[in-house]
Amino acid sequence: MQALLVDDERLALMKLKLMLEELTTVNILGSCTDPVEAVSIATQLQPDVIFLDIDMPEMNGVQVAEAMQSLYPGTSIVFVTAYNSYAVEAFELYALDYVLKPVRRDRLLKTIHRLEERISKKEGSVHKPEQEIMIRSFQSLRFERAGQPLPAIRWRTSKAQELFAYLFHNRNRFVSKDSLIELLWPDFNLKRASTHLYTTIYQIRQSLKQADIGLQISSASGGEGYTMETGSLLVDSYEWEKGILTLGPIDAENCEKHQHLFYFYSGDYLNDYDYLWAESERQRLRTIWLHHAMRMAEFYAARGRIPEAVTVYQRVVQLQPYFEQGHLGLMKVYDSIGERSAIEEQYQYLADLLKRELDVDMPDNIKTWYEEWKQHNFKSL
Repeated sequence: MQALLVDDERLALMKLKLMLEELTTVNILGSCTDPVEAVSIATQLQPDVIFLDIDMPEMNGVQVAEAMQSLYPGTSIVFVTAYNSYAVEAFELYALDYVLKPVRRDRLLKTIHRLEERISKKEGSVHKPEQEIMIRSFQSLRFERAGQPLPAIRWRTSKAQELFAYLFHNRNRFVSKDSLIELLWPDFNLKRASTHLYTTIYQIRQSLKQADIGLQISSASGGEGYTMETGSLLVDSYEWEKGILTLGPIDAENCEKHQHLFYFYSGDYLNDYDYLWAESERQRLRTIWLHHAMRMAEFYAARGRIPEAVTVYQRVVQLQPYFEQGHLGLMKVYDSIGERSAIEEQYQYLADLLKRELDVDMPDNIKTWYEEWKQHNFKSL
């Protein structure tokens, strides 16, 4: 395997180099005491692994690792550190491995074995055909490969989860570091906030790599920000909206495709998270879905396909319980088949919901319709 060594302590660098050269499976491509130089030559050397000291001037190890992952995401990082056990436990989550200073030969051998296993797995998967990955954002963020759910990524912190979600929300667009710091660490000084940002970006890249998800987070504008590049990955909200726009009005020929799109919407955009910055897009997509759902229900009802109309309206009020027109539509469909008790139950349910949750009365148009319906159906009472 091809290795690059980075440590600002020359003696420590020489010792690590000698220890690795004793292992015939490792070829030292280069060694640097200057972390800035290491970043500049990494893409030329294309190492399989970078042994990286954490505590260095100008750029600390986490910053160097973040830059390396951006320029050459295929490489593995091994931290070499004199940090205490608490820090080691944290860094173990971000890199393939770590070794403590002074480096012991037996510990280094374990690291080499882990590297060999990883390289072997990577080489074994080179010829496997690529399978389509979709990023799901309705209700929550998750991934699918060839239509099958992938294990959920366990983000190290809630900040890592939100940072990933925000970059995804702004995918294929430049996002400045300043805006990310203002969003996630507004109360930290610039140096501390920048360190948190570098570390969190590195965490995200490692999590995506371990999950074998081909999302690239690239440094952009001279390191002043990032761009999440989705490449060939599919995004559910985009594919769903494109499908509705290209299908055209609902008719007998395409109603099944419209029905598929109706059920494809499994919940509001990023609805499991209280991200205020997502609310505008959440409302926009919700409005599109509700408009589409109501047109579908009306299409079914007009053609006497009552069970399908009921199913659509029921799903509308399930996902959007405060959408009053969905309740009214459902009551009208019940009326068309003489389901009196169902109408009364639905009306009472909506009245209780509005009073209990929002402390508002039933809208006048629904109240008027209901009163007229009662007079018409209970004249003899």
